[in-house]
Amino acid sequence: MSITIDRNQEATIADQCRDMGRRARSASRLLAAASGSSKNAWLLDAAAALEAQSADILAANERDVNRASEFQLSPAQVDRLRLTPSRIRAAADGMRQVAALPDPVGRVIEGGTRPNGLEVRKVGVPLGVLLFLYESRPNVTVDAASLAVKSGNALILRGGKEAMHSNIALHQLLQDALERHGLPRDAVQLVASPDRAVVGELLRLNEYIDLVIPRGGESLIRRVADEATMPVLKHYKGVCHVYVDCAADLDIAERIILNAKCQRPGVCNAMESMLVHRDVADTFLPRIGASLRTRGVEIRGCRETCRRIPEARPATEADYDTEYLELILSAKVVQDFDAAIAHIARHGSQHTDAIVTSDLETARRFVALVDSAAVMVNASTRFHDGFELGLGAEIGISTDKLHARGPCGLQELTTYKYVVTGAGHVRE
Repeated sequence: MSITIDRNQEATIADQCRDMGRRARSASRLLAAASGSSKNAWLLDAAAALEAQSADILAANERDVNRASEFQLSPAQVDRLRLTPSRIRAAADGMRQVAALPDPVGRVIEGGTRPNGLEVRKVGVPLGVLLFLYESRPNVTVDAASLAVKSGNALILRGGKEAMHSNIALHQLLQDALERHGLPRDAVQLVASPDRAVVGELLRLNEYIDLVIPRGGESLIRRVADEATMPVLKHYKGVCHVYVDCAADLDIAERIILNAKCQRPGVCNAMESMLVHRDVADTFLPRIGASLRTRGVEIRGCRETCRRIPEARPATEADYDTEYLELILSAKVVQDFDAAIAHIARHGSQHTDAIVTSDLETARRFVALVDSAAVMVNASTRFHDGFELGLGAEIGISTDKLHARGPCGLQELTTYKYVVTGAGHVRE
């Protein structure tokens, strides 16, 4: 199901959102009891359909890309919006990887037999109904649906207006495949309306929706956190750091920084700030400055950075708090390890932070002291991703500490119940 709403009919918006919630709740009950084999068959079938219908999907996506200027999208935002044959293949491969993962529903997390003979098991179960709000990146339509259905959850999708044609095409494909495998079509629903009032109505439906996951700009996420009547799984922004220690291999440091900043600058796990120990600043900064310049990166640095990279612009305090999502980088020379830790604690977003060092004790201290959802040692921040960490796909990254943190895959979309089996036991 998808809905299109007349913005002048407030009652209709509320009624249709409530109907969507009811349908999702009904579908979630059916899906919770679905077999792992039927869910996997749907995943494999939908993956094949993605590849077989790629021409139609790319044509729908081209309509969205051609309208990007209407929505004043930046180059990085257009990149997130654009689908390519390789991105469609990656989405299909992600579905196949999810199919290959163990079913989290019904897994015994822990258990045992009590002295009185009662069998007690802690068993994985779906959360129920998920609301996923997201901007651009239509490929995450597929990721979200894959993880929701495999984990036994019904899903309501509300993508950005800039990706509407792409999302409608993908949603139709996913629903058709659900029907072919005896799974409820309403397990994956799409809100096909750009009206902002729809989001407000959905966020009131805590009787039907168990969890909302916003994925997009900070303003969207803060609105959801403020208005939601159900739990929210989120991160506000990704101000990610790479700290080059005095014991760093500078060849490795250069490779990591170029990848973390330049491979795909418009995503939340891209590096936004580079910290360099003063003992290697004279050697490393001119070198990395030249490499970044050839890739079109603008550097905004402290006085010591600008002295060693003359083309760098002076950084303001606000630069160190900014998620640029483009080829701009803040940089700072730090006096020592402790200064780097203090800078990350002050300016970081608890998303992803990395250290480059050959000193094991320094690496151990960095891991212990940096309070982020993912901490990288001699590796790019770009690896903080569900696909790269073996989850098959992800529905988002959480910097919260309850109930999930980091990339949210199958396990993070389930909760548990206690199943107690006796033989006529009564409590004395």
